[in-house]
Amino acid sequence: MRPARNFWRLMPLSCLLLTACVTTSQDTTKGTSSSTDAQWTAHQSQVVELRDYQTRGSFVYIGGQGTGTETKTYAKFFWQQYTPEKYRLLLTNPLGTRELELSVEPDLTKLTTKDGQTHMSDVPSELIYQLTGMDIPIDDLTAWLVGSPGRATEYILDSNHLLKSVTFKINGETWKLDYLSYDTKTSPMLPNHMELKQGDKVIKLKMDSWTLKK
Repeated sequence: MRPARNFWRLMPLSCLLLTACVTTSQDTTKGTSSSTDAQWTAHQSQVVELRDYQTRGSFVYIGGQGTGTETKTYAKFFWQQYTPEKYRLLLTNPLGTRELELSVEPDLTKLTTKDGQTHMSDVPSELIYQLTGMDIPIDDLTAWLVGSPGRATEYILDSNHLLKSVTFKINGETWKLDYLSYDTKTSPMLPNHMELKQGDKVIKLKMDSWTLKK
C-alpha cells in the first residue's frame, strides 16, 4: 500500500455533469465462458485492431473513503491513442483550461502541469502519483478503456458478450473494474461508463463520445 499523500484537486465533485448518450445496459448474469464464446472472440478481434482513436468525457477520482480524509477530484478528460504504446491524456477544468497533460511513448513519459512545468519518467503511473497523489493503473487502463481485459485473466462477460467486470492484481493490490454501459453507436461497441475500485480508491470514467480512425 502506498503511503498517504496530499491529493491534487481539479474541481469539486459537485460540478460533475454526465452527458446522456445511447447505451446498452449491463445484464446481471455472468454471461458465457470467454474461451468458448464466439461472439466475444469476434468482438475482441475488432477491439485489438483499433490503433488510432480518441475519446472524451468526465473523470472522477475519490481517495481515502472511510478514513475520515476523503478527497474527490473532478475533471474533463481527453484521451488520444496513436499506437498501442503511444497515447496522450489531457485533464481540463470546466472552462477548458489544462490541469494536467500526460504524453506516453515507449520508454518515455512526459507530464505537464497547469503551471507549465514538465516532468519526465519511464513509468507513467509513478509519475502521476508523485505529482498528483492519484493512484491510477494507467498502463492497464489503455486496454480497459476500449473494453479489453488486457493482461487480466479473471473477468466476467455480460449477456451481450461484452466485458462486465475485470479483476486484476497490480503490485499486490487487487483492482476491480465494472463496466456499467456501452455505446451502441460505435463499431465495435465501446464502453461509455466504467468504475474502477481498489481499497479506498474509486475512479469513474464517463465517455461522452468516441472517434475511431480507420
